Amino acid sequence: MCRWNQSVWGLPRDLDRFRVSCKKLMEAFPIDEGKGNHARPVKNCIFSKSTPTPLKGPLRLAATSKEVIEGILDLDVAVTRSDGFLHYASGGRLLPGSVPLAHRYGGHQFGHWAGQLGDGRAHSLGQYTNRKGEVWELQLKGSGKTPYSRSGDGRAVIRSSVREFLGSEAMHFLGVPTSRAASLIVSDEPVVRDQFYNGNVKTERGAVVLRLANSWFRIGSLEILSESGEIDLLRKLLIFVIGEHFPSIRPDDPDKYLAFYSTVVNETARLIARWTSVGFAHGVCNTDNFSLLSVTLDYGPFGFMESYSPHFVPNTSDDEGRYAVGAQAAAGLFNLQKLATALGPVLSERQQSEARDSLRGYVDIYRKRIHQLFKAKLGLLGDEEDDGYLIAFLLKMMEETHSDFTMTFRHLSEASFQQLLNRNFTQLWALEDLASYKLFPDWLRMYQLRLLRQQNDGDSERQHRMKRENPRYVLRNWMAESAIRKAEKNDFSEVALLHHILTLPFITQETAEKAGYAERPPSWAERLQVSCSS
Repeated sequence: MCRWNQSVWGLPRDLDRFRVSCKKLMEAFPIDEGKGNHARPVKNCIFSKSTPTPLKGPLRLAATSKEVIEGILDLDVAVTRSDGFLHYASGGRLLPGSVPLAHRYGGHQFGHWAGQLGDGRAHSLGQYTNRKGEVWELQLKGSGKTPYSRSGDGRAVIRSSVREFLGSEAMHFLGVPTSRAASLIVSDEPVVRDQFYNGNVKTERGAVVLRLANSWFRIGSLEILSESGEIDLLRKLLIFVIGEHFPSIRPDDPDKYLAFYSTVVNETARLIARWTSVGFAHGVCNTDNFSLLSVTLDYGPFGFMESYSPHFVPNTSDDEGRYAVGAQAAAGLFNLQKLATALGPVLSERQQSEARDSLRGYVDIYRKRIHQLFKAKLGLLGDEEDDGYLIAFLLKMMEETHSDFTMTFRHLSEASFQQLLNRNFTQLWALEDLASYKLFPDWLRMYQLRLLRQQNDGDSERQHRMKRENPRYVLRNWMAESAIRKAEKNDFSEVALLHHILTLPFITQETAEKAGYAERPPSWAERLQVSCSS
């Protein structure tokens, strides 16, 4: 993992001097050297060598994240305006030091073992260590076929790529652990898709996202090895992941795998609680999409709730609502059970028993974290016995009145105590909706009394504290769809606007207000659908 000395005059603009390295990954594991990118069963390896397939031009830079380019990759954002960047970030040219790899993994999809899956349209370019000492693995998504493409074409389309770019960056600025997106390159290459699996095939255009994570290893990375009986390789991968990403676990600890598992249980519970607190539904909570580092990966048919409902399902492919926003904690529990099963061959009977004990603590960890997060969303300090009831009462009212999740909490943040007292909700439309519930006055009285009992807490302090917890803007599906429709006509202005606004989701912005991003969703938003097809 290489880096160079930064010029005293500023960040480098020369991509030819930017280096990544695959050395650590390639030295740690056996690599599948099979020739070509044709789909095939792969055994006894973690990665396959796989060369990206260049997008057919002309290429256009549709979006870039200055914070990622400059803050993580140590490059001047001006570099993204070069022809070289277009080719490096779309798979047409390899970065110095890169040996592109596709990762082999398996997974349980919608509760069923799916066998070998893997990076079917993604190529890891290598690791980069930045000036802060952080290690990031760069990956192209939509960069062509790999041995894991199965019947796919290895491509991604503009529609899904805009969502991946905006979704991951929006989640970062909401404070949710996530992969990041550096750029989005679009092309005129035709890509055929049946978006809703209903026989309505249409031709879309190919796109590639350059995305980053500290690691792309997921629960399915371990499952495939355990299921295949590749136990020595399972140990190798565990030792590598623990050594690279779990510094609190000693390599000579005989219980290191157990400590790793307990940490993943804890952090997964906390991640899903964080998702819920911002109204985020991942859409496809399969084991192959759950990170071992407990960060949000793989932005497919995700969605942010509009009207509050624990039954909100963003993914039209999820007919049974398995991954509804209110079911994500249960999905996490299922995935952690499968992780425990995958670890079984390297755990003693005692360690397996203790792993089950750790898993039994998952629900309590989740509930405690959710309670903390929603208390913060309501501006509550200290602990009172009825806080849980106050939160549950509010959510029940929101569900019954179809109140907007994001704006209900935001308007509670913006309303002064006097406004609450007088029920003066002019220009606070979400609270107007909530106030239609017959027991709203009872809840409001409870809430006001709870706030009054908070010593040394002024109204402005409470509002300021709540505004830091409750965003005014999230990436609603209708906003993404509006940007996508323009992007498909080579107008990337709304992608740029949304990206800018979503970097400051807690601050009221004039451009966002003019665009209506904090208003009631338009009527056509209710008809929007997203699916696994991308």
